[in-house]
Amino acid sequence: MGTAKAEIQRVLEEVIAPLVQADGGRLFVLRIADDSVELHLAGRFSGCPGNELVARHIIEPAIAAVAPGVACRVSSGARVPDGSTLVEPRTS
Repeated sequence: MGTAKAEIQRVLEEVIAPLVQADGGRLFVLRIADDSVELHLAGRFSGCPGNELVARHIIEPAIAAVAPGVACRVSSGARVPDGSTLVEPRTS
């Protein structure tokens, strides 16, 4: 499953983080495991009522496209959880 983790990280850096950043937000990874991904949205996404739609219709499908069956949990808020890592957008 190491390849799935690498693909998830690639999608986070090349697709999701640039979209989040373009809207004034920041994307953090709490954990990437074999069976799940935990993310956190901060910046302008802190407390945004549209976060559930972003998670359900953009983030989760992007993760599922490269890692089918991997559960995706997305939290949001001004307080960034301890131990999380900022995902820097990468352009290829």
